[in-house]
Amino acid sequence: MLTLLLITIPLVAALAIMLLGAKLARPLALAAGIAELVVALAATYFIGKPDAAAWLTFNQSWIGPLGISFGFNLDGISAVMVLLSALLLPIIVYASFNRTYKNPHIFYGLLLLMVGSMIGAFTTTDALMFYVFYEFALIPVYFMILIWSDHTEKARITLKFFIYTLFGSLFMLVSLLYIYQFSKSFSLDAMYAAGQALSAKEQGWLFAGFFIAFAVKIPVFPFHTWQPATYNAAPTAAVMLLAGIMLKMASYGLIRLVLPMLPDGVAEYGAWALGLSAISVVYASLLAIAQKRYKLLIAYSSIAHLGVLSAGILSGNSQGIQGGVMEMLSHGIITVALFFVADIIISRMGHDEMNKMGGIREVNPLFAFLFFVIVMGAVALPFTSGFVGEFLLLLGLNQYSPILTGVAGLTVILGAVYMLRSFQSMMLGGANTLTQHFAPLTKHEKTVLIILVALIVVLGVYPDPILSLSDSSVENLILSIH
Repeated sequence: MLTLLLITIPLVAALAIMLLGAKLARPLALAAGIAELVVALAATYFIGKPDAAAWLTFNQSWIGPLGISFGFNLDGISAVMVLLSALLLPIIVYASFNRTYKNPHIFYGLLLLMVGSMIGAFTTTDALMFYVFYEFALIPVYFMILIWSDHTEKARITLKFFIYTLFGSLFMLVSLLYIYQFSKSFSLDAMYAAGQALSAKEQGWLFAGFFIAFAVKIPVFPFHTWQPATYNAAPTAAVMLLAGIMLKMASYGLIRLVLPMLPDGVAEYGAWALGLSAISVVYASLLAIAQKRYKLLIAYSSIAHLGVLSAGILSGNSQGIQGGVMEMLSHGIITVALFFVADIIISRMGHDEMNKMGGIREVNPLFAFLFFVIVMGAVALPFTSGFVGEFLLLLGLNQYSPILTGVAGLTVILGAVYMLRSFQSMMLGGANTLTQHFAPLTKHEKTVLIILVALIVVLGVYPDPILSLSDSSVENLILSIH
């Protein structure tokens, strides 16, 4: 029942906030975020306990004759994704307290609706319900960008984003329907059995359908073109949700749907997908190096790191999958931190053009120090959360192909180039007329940055609780596909 509560808290809170109006929107959204985190921690406690099923499993038939149900369960893999969502929700809400939004009750209501749908996707045991939650999450973020963005081309950008992701998801729906004609149920267990019984060639075609759907949202080259403009146009809270959590639904889908459902298809026909993932790393890293605006640099950096994530997961071994789970958590936290840094800079400078900055460390050394720790996490420095996930991903990928590992591993070198250069151009040197009056951090900004930095360091120094949490579920997954 705790799993059902994890979904209902943000959905009920969203409805309450929209009905009660603007005055109580922020405190209610923050209270809902804190409540979500408490329930997520409580649910995580029960994983592996003898009575876990009573607390963590819910199943209610929805359309019985078609084998569709409201089925939810929390295991070690989904628990990490729920923890990511529950950790970031109150942080994102609290980070927005220094910003003014028109109709805040609608804004925070949409934010909570989005989180509820994402947690539904992370916990459902019904393949069709995964598709429903996966698609529904598009609607809140679409309106958050369309209504609250101040970008002059927001209508065109949001339309492209919506069409790209909606069209990509149709490939997943068609693949699910094909397998359903054999499984006669959308239960994941039934879909796994039916998918594995198909020929390798059939699995290969179905894998292509699923990968295209997920590659659009991860995103992976060449399906990535919607992402930089969308990140640039989205208001900070929306881009934090989009980059920090929402895109993880796609990489989670590779683990939860593709690997156990189509193991022969991945093994025999997955090389092209791994190749595209490796290309994403180099292509996006080079574009990140060429950027002059910080938000666009973060956008391309995200594509590069998620290319490594996709390749590691598709390697299909325990190290790659464990690395994928850890990297999804770490990347979510680091990306939110990077975009929050961008928001702080833009709020003071009015822009994010790196070559017009410099010397901010002289004016605000605390901000520069916290930013530096975040950058170290982004370049996967040992004893930061970024190192643990990327090391395991590359270790798993190396079992599949040392050559691809070498290509994907370039993300560490190239990432250091663009991240350290951006830090140097913005923070170091002497302050100029544009940066010498850089305002001190507010209480809200300081609190959010310290929390995010603490998470990056703690998860890097002591990742064992997360790895131990997901370990048994990953091993069960490996056994099911071999």
